[in-house]
Amino acid sequence: MRNLKLRSRRSWELQGPGAPQGLAVHTDTGSLLLASPLAITETDHRTGQVSLTADGFLPDDGGGSVVGLQDLAEQESVCVATAGGDVILCNLNTDQLECVGSVDSGLTSMSWSPDEELVILTTGQETIIMMTKDFEPITEVGIHQEDFGEGKFITVGWGKKETQFHGSEGKQAEVQPAVPWDDRRPRVTWRGDGQLFAVSAVCPQTGARKVRVWSRECVLQATSEAVNGLEQALCWKPSGSLIASTQQQPNKHSVVFMEKNGLLHGDFTLPFSRDQAKVKELLWNSDSTVLAVWLEAAAGEEKRVDTHIQLWTVGNYHWYLKQSLDFGSDPQRAPACVTWDPEHALRLHVVTAGWTAVTYDWSWSTERSAGPDADDNAGVAVIDGDKVLVTTFRQAVVPPPMCSFELQLTSPVNQVSFLCQPQRTNQLAALTADGQVAVFVPGELRERTKLTSVCVCVCVCVCVCVGSSELELPGVVVGLVHGYQIVCKCDVVVVVVVVVVVFPPRLDGKRVSSSPLPPQLASNVSSFVVYDDFLILTTHSHTCRCLQLSTLSGALASDGGQNDETLRRVERGSRIVTVVPQDTRLILQMPRGNLETVHHRALVLAQLRKWLDSLRFREAFEVMRKLRINLNLIYDHNPQVFLENVESFVTQLDSVNHINLFLTELREEDTSRSMYPRPDSSSSQAPPPPPPPPPGVTKVDVVCDALRRCLEALDTHRFCLSILTTHVKKTVPELEVALQKVHELRVNPPGAAGAVSAEEALKYLLFLVNVNELYEHSLGTYDFDLVLMVAEKSQKDPKEYLPFLNMLKSLETNYQRFTIDRHLRRFRKALQHLSKCGEERFPEALQLIKEQKLFSEALRLYPAGGAPHKALSRAYADHLMEQQQPEQAGLLLWRCGEPAEALQAFVSGSSWRNAVSAAQQIPLPPPQLALLARQLAGKHSLTWTHTHTHTHTHTHSSPAGMTCCVVCCVCCVCCVLCVLCVCVLSDDEAADCVDADLFSEASSVMTNSRYSHSNSRISSRSSKNRRKAERKKFSLKEGSPLEDCALLCALSDIISTEVHGLLKALVLFQFDGQAQKLQLAYGEALHTMEAAVPEIWQDVPQQSQAPVTGPNSTANSITASFNQQKPAAAQPGECVLLLLQ
Repeated sequence: MRNLKLRSRRSWELQGPGAPQGLAVHTDTGSLLLASPLAITETDHRTGQVSLTADGFLPDDGGGSVVGLQDLAEQESVCVATAGGDVILCNLNTDQLECVGSVDSGLTSMSWSPDEELVILTTGQETIIMMTKDFEPITEVGIHQEDFGEGKFITVGWGKKETQFHGSEGKQAEVQPAVPWDDRRPRVTWRGDGQLFAVSAVCPQTGARKVRVWSRECVLQATSEAVNGLEQALCWKPSGSLIASTQQQPNKHSVVFMEKNGLLHGDFTLPFSRDQAKVKELLWNSDSTVLAVWLEAAAGEEKRVDTHIQLWTVGNYHWYLKQSLDFGSDPQRAPACVTWDPEHALRLHVVTAGWTAVTYDWSWSTERSAGPDADDNAGVAVIDGDKVLVTTFRQAVVPPPMCSFELQLTSPVNQVSFLCQPQRTNQLAALTADGQVAVFVPGELRERTKLTSVCVCVCVCVCVCVGSSELELPGVVVGLVHGYQIVCKCDVVVVVVVVVVVFPPRLDGKRVSSSPLPPQLASNVSSFVVYDDFLILTTHSHTCRCLQLSTLSGALASDGGQNDETLRRVERGSRIVTVVPQDTRLILQMPRGNLETVHHRALVLAQLRKWLDSLRFREAFEVMRKLRINLNLIYDHNPQVFLENVESFVTQLDSVNHINLFLTELREEDTSRSMYPRPDSSSSQAPPPPPPPPPGVTKVDVVCDALRRCLEALDTHRFCLSILTTHVKKTVPELEVALQKVHELRVNPPGAAGAVSAEEALKYLLFLVNVNELYEHSLGTYDFDLVLMVAEKSQKDPKEYLPFLNMLKSLETNYQRFTIDRHLRRFRKALQHLSKCGEERFPEALQLIKEQKLFSEALRLYPAGGAPHKALSRAYADHLMEQQQPEQAGLLLWRCGEPAEALQAFVSGSSWRNAVSAAQQIPLPPPQLALLARQLAGKHSLTWTHTHTHTHTHTHSSPAGMTCCVVCCVCCVCCVLCVLCVCVLSDDEAADCVDADLFSEASSVMTNSRYSHSNSRISSRSSKNRRKAERKKFSLKEGSPLEDCALLCALSDIISTEVHGLLKALVLFQFDGQAQKLQLAYGEALHTMEAAVPEIWQDVPQQSQAPVTGPNSTANSITASFNQQKPAAAQPGECVLLLLQ
């Protein structure tokens, strides 16, 4: 869908004798070599003119004729063939002429092979002479051969062509002579690889033209079939197997193509009627993309003859007329010689009969609308002769040569451009070959005035005007975007600032002051477009990249990783056509002409973020569902905004299926950081990260709860299935709640229109959850009607579950539920129901407790003082002894009134204080008490005098004392929180705090505690002194450098010793409520401290809990990693957690 856009037209007057008859391009200098009946002329005037009449090669009166001209770069010469039969070699350095050969019968044409190794001469005797580049003859054969050639077809016995039916005109239609204006000269053309050449000549017997194909050894390969009306023009496609010629048909004038076997293979019609035009020559450019048709056509009532050069291209098997150069009817302005430049594929050289040389330079350009908003239709205009084919890709992707609509004009169109003003980008203007401008506004077509003084080219040419200077760009410009970059065919991206350049009709070729070239950003670029904040380009390595403009240099320098979302593979030779604004579609055109629509991942994510920021949930959801983007991004992009606009999300989707799809894809992963991270350039525009959720609260639960509240508020019956999904999708699925709602639907069927029945709801639940799992959960609701409803939908045999259900129905309620919970392995709930069945079921309960280790739950269920509680305590104590926890076993035995067994547990656990207290309570006789004391003292290396400390326990054994201890420990916990607040606050904030004086006084009091140290000189001679010096660093003195650390250390010592001991004392004396409160406060304090550590010490690295090991570790590094491990914060209260959990 590209057009040829004129980027420069240079013309200059030449002074040459006679009329131009031959044209060639000097490849070394790029100058033009012209041959006339009198001289050879070079356009740059370096060589000047070399006379062809001085040595008698051509007559002085100008009656001679030049039939061939060829530049020989290796020999630095130009070869000229005259009609008189001479082959002349002119040295371009010395201007010397040399006749290298002569043919008496004269020459009619000369053609050199593409590699300049062979030359073909056709003589006046209708023969072909093949010679080497040194002009040594190889062979001479006649043009007209009776044989078909080596590629003769095989007859399968279907009869000869002469005997077949020939239509209503009969056999006379087979042979038609050449057109009257045919010059009857042979035409020779070579294939691009130089292995074959074709000769078109008039057959002496029939008077019609035939094309014969010859090999490089001058062996006939094939002869074309008889083609009525075949004309003189002949040109072989350089990179293909097609030979182009023209044909006059009864109702049209066509360009036809032949294969190397002489058979016709396709054609296209010229925009002229029969006998209206005379095609003089056909010329392929060097890369076989453009076919130039040089013709003369009669126009007007006076039948004046106008000369035209038309440029045709092909795409998707359709031929487009892209450019039409009109030279009028003036004979002096009519082209005398036309040729393509061998180095620049889109450069055409024309020399007129009045010795005016004109050079045209074109570039490929895709004319697309440039609107940034959704009002732009993403239109692309394609020139096709006197029509403009417009395709609006926002509505549909229409493959060429079809289009959304076409604009019919009165003459061929040369240029077309869309308007760049906002809200009017769908308007376009077309410049026709006769200088008229037509402006198309959707709904009307207006003609404008004719342009005569200037030629407007809406693209950048070789010289881009920047102020008063000019910037010369290397290569051929193949694309342009306003104010950004242009891409050259030499694979360079450069920056320009001017978009529209106006050329005068003539240039003298002088170069103005040049500016330095901007830096190269990328190579290997084949096409590109700038859309929004992205540069989208295709490369010769068959990739399409979508890059942020702000990070363009770094992104283009890298090749992209394997999972780079800015890069995707495309088909070989793909080119960008357009991008649909405010959409995710990127239109690519393949080399054969068909279109493909791709959704580049980077482009899709950028558009999704825009839609989510503007709360356009429906558009975002549809694109994500179609392109398989994880739907979690809707929430992860900005969780706070989503939760605030849940109702808008539901109303925009307005579909139960879509809401269910969103819910079923929910997961805990933050896709905005893992799967679809923002580019580095747009990270500053990202929404702030959401606050961390409270402990135990997950993302899935938050979204499910928010959606369920919204759905229940809008319409419970309509969104019933979505509400069920919110229950099932939670981290801990609420299947019982979902089943209960299904049961309610069955009991009370809704009467509203569109409501969901119980059968549909249950069927949907079975789709979400495994039927066996759903059956187990329905059984856990203890509702047998619900169990039967689920069982009926399962594949279970009624003989399997009906006897079991009947057995359950026959049991007492609590024992029935115990049986169900035990079947479902919900042992804690089973124990709760079994404890309500009376003491006669206690042996069964005790067995369950021992098997499932449910001692803590059992102690709470059975009241203290009863026989079951005592039996549970003894069983728990036995379990603790097996777990090597004798101290806790002793406490339990002491609680249940078994001091003797408790004493044994304390002694085995070396708990000497509790052992002495238990011995006092038994009481033991003095000798046994003394023996016990000595035994304990030996274990702890203690003296007998320490045994007086047992009175400390009796001092605090009163309820008042216990209450005081609980209050003190709670105060210690609150003090920890206050110290943390002081650490977090800055100096200014602490000065404004109303409790700052209180904290200061507390620190002053603590300064006089037993943790304060003197300022005596510390000796480092012993380890004891070193430890003492370390402790002195953490001084509790007000204003000391490490006062906050000293407070934390002091409070840690207080809590780790006092709380641990107090909890054991509270459990011993059966203050379970107070112990539970203290334990909860202790846990909250630990959690607060752990959460505040990163905020207080922000630069402290997180230490790994696992030791550093591996092949690269050393003994010292492993030891250091073990030493750095922190003990678990909950260890001091571990025994109480075991007792009271």
